[in-house]
This record gives sequence, structure tokens and C-alpha cells, in this order.
Amino acid sequence: MSLSTHPTPRRAISITHGEATSDGDGVKMTRLIGSRAQQPVDPFLMLDFFGSDSASDYIGGFPDHPHRGFETVTYMLAGRMRHFDNHGHEGVIEAGDVQWMTAGRGVIHSEMPEQQSGLMRGFQLWINLPAAQKMQPPDYQEYKAATLPVDERDGAKVKVIAGVRGGVVGPVRAAHVDARYFDIELSPGAYFEQKLPEDHAAFFALYEGDAEVAAENGPQNVKALSLITLRPGEAAGLTAGAAGARALLISGRPLREPVAWGGPFVMNTREEVLQAFEDYRQGRF
Repeated sequence: MSLSTHPTPRRAISITHGEATSDGDGVKMTRLIGSRAQQPVDPFLMLDFFGSDSASDYIGGFPDHPHRGFETVTYMLAGRMRHFDNHGHEGVIEAGDVQWMTAGRGVIHSEMPEQQSGLMRGFQLWINLPAAQKMQPPDYQEYKAATLPVDERDGAKVKVIAGVRGGVVGPVRAAHVDARYFDIELSPGAYFEQKLPEDHAAFFALYEGDAEVAAENGPQNVKALSLITLRPGEAAGLTAGAAGARALLISGRPLREPVAWGGPFVMNTREEVLQAFEDYRQGRF
């Protein structure tokens, strides 16, 4: 494989492997952002990958829990998950669907499997909200797989969830960070390139196969369940290995604001986090 015949893409700042963890009621997952190996990538706070065909790894789900001050984006690759919250939002997402929830000033929600067996697989991303929007009303949106357009050419099949690729426009908008969100499927040896705003923070989350990326010391081969954080620049590039590859490309404009993080609450100061805990205890969510 070689990247030499293509425009020079953003080089990798770091390549880190996901860290095994669990959350909710014992749901097993791999943490790609927000782990000891990979700190948040402003404005992205956390990225988890879940994938198992053993019900014991996911059947407990995520019972009622609170959030304030950020957004969660759940993208299902396989299986069915039900969302319910205390603001009257409810829905089921399944393979190919996206759920975008804005916690804002406070929400209590659950995310529970709608299956007793079989494969459940997908991602959840946490996106920070700017100080001016942290106390906005909660919101919830679902995007079904059929509404998410695909751009297919040169060995790359790209689902456009947010942003634009070759005139194909994704339905999701996240104006506060100008988010881009692409799910990329590459044929063996295929090269993918995507222009991005130069001021965006960006990363690839490689979740199947292997791929080659540009790095400071030359091209680097990367294995599945790795996060590739990219330097600023005009374009992001990835070349699939001999068995092909699947990866997310996500980018957004950094907020460059203080982050005070206490469990399910992400604010700008410690006092605001303590207030969030008090508001939750007092039933103000």
C-alpha cells in the first residue's frame, strides 16, 4: 500500500488501541476516547464501541441515569436498543440508525436492549456543548438507516451521517461544533480521502480490518479497534489493508472552553457540576 500518489493528508498525532471497560448494568465495551490511553479530543469527550453476540455482555443495558451539559450520539451497526427519557421521548433504533440526544440542562434516560439474544454492535459518542448551550432544553432525534445517504466510488462506500461528501449531504446538524460524521467501508487496498475544515479536530475510529495512515515517521499500519487522532490540515486519508477496512471519520470545531467533568455531568466549573448533582437529587431534572 502507498499513499504517495494522493495529496498529502493530515498526519496522525497519535494511534491508540481501545481499552476494555464496562458501563451501565455491566455492558462490555471498548473505550476509544476518554480512556487512560486517549484523553478527550475537544469537542469530543468519549467514544465507546460495543459489539458482542453474547447476551450476557449487553442484556443489562443502561437503566435510568442522568446527564447534563453535552450530547450523546448512538449509531447502531447491529441489534435493537430502546431509548426512554423523563421528557417524553421514546424510540427504538436498530441496524444503521442514529440517535442524537441533547441532554442540555438535564435529562434522565434509559437505553435498554430490545433483544434477548444475537449480535448487538455500535458506537456511542459524547459531544460537549458550549457554555452558552449547556442549560438549553433537552432534545431527542432519531435518524433511520433509510434516511442516511451513501456516497459510493473508487472502492469506498461512505454513509454520510453529518457533513457533506461529493454533494451528498447528511441529515444530522450539530451547528455548535459543525460536526462531520462518516461511516466508511473500504475494499481491499482502496484509498479514502475527505476534505475537512482546517480548524477541525478529527479522528478515524478503525473498527474492522486494518489500514495505513500517514504519520510523522512515514506510513503506519493500524489494526482494528484503534483511534487515529489527526493533525490539523485540509484532508483526512486512509488506505485499506488486504482484507479491507471499516472506520468512522469524525471531526468538529473545538470549543476551547474549560471542562469540569463529574460522572454524568459535563460543565465548565466544579461549582456547576456540584449544582448539577444537587439539582438531580432535588428532582429538578
